[in-house]
Formats: sequence, structure tokens, C-alpha cells
Amino acid sequence: MKPMVQVTPDLDIPEEELVFTTSRSGGPGGQNVNKVNTRVSLLFDVERSPSLSTEVRDRLRDRLSARLSRQGTLRLTSQRFRSQHANKEAVVRRFVTLLQQALQEPAERIPTETPPEVIERRLEKKRRRSETKRERRVVPDMED
Repeated sequence: MKPMVQVTPDLDIPEEELVFTTSRSGGPGGQNVNKVNTRVSLLFDVERSPSLSTEVRDRLRDRLSARLSRQGTLRLTSQRFRSQHANKEAVVRRFVTLLQQALQEPAERIPTETPPEVIERRLEKKRRRSETKRERRVVPDMED
């Protein structure tokens, strides 16, 4: 059985569709940083993944457009930990969380009516402001 990454109860992505690359990590870590590739990047091809339905692909393309390359590849990186294994687990968790958030149905907005008190308060404020401006006007003298 192939290792799978479960995103939602309805969506599993085979790990073979995820491409992991490693590189040297920046930041603290002593000499370990200079000689071990601990940064892990995850690449997932949203456009060509056979695990995604057209509907799911469209939603991901729409919601994650800022994170996708022109070719439709999602790239996530983790360099938080000092071990490659911990960074791989962290990047997979971020991947799952990101896809879950992108696939979540948006809550339907229920339009509400503005309460009459709020409307009256706004109109009263406008009347007062108008009155203040009217009082500031210079009235020409009516002397003959």
C-alpha cells in the first residue's frame, strides 16, 4: 500500500506526488548548518495531480493563486528545526493545513438589516453637522 497524506476525509494524496528537496538551512544551528542539508522544500503539482478532481483543482487554483507558480506548482519550505526529518514532517503538516483551509467551504453570509436606531443616529449626526456649517456662513448685510 502506498503511503498517503490525508488532507480531508474525502481527499488523500499519494506521497509519490509530493517532491521533497533539501538544501542548507540558514540561521542558528552551529556547525551543523554548514554541512547538513536540513531545509526541506515540498513541491506539489496542482495542475497535473491525478488525485485532484476538477472542482478541487479549480478551488485550489483560485484560493492559492498567490502561492502557485506559473506552471501550477505549490512550493512550501521548512527550515525551523535542526533535523531534516523534523522539517519534512513540519512541511507536510503545513501542506495539509494549507489545503484544508483552501478547500473549506466559505461561510454563507446572511445579510442583515440596519437597525432603525442606527439609521436615525446617522441622520441626526448629519443634521447637526449641516446646522453647524449653516451657522458659519457669512450673511451679507441688508443695509440700504
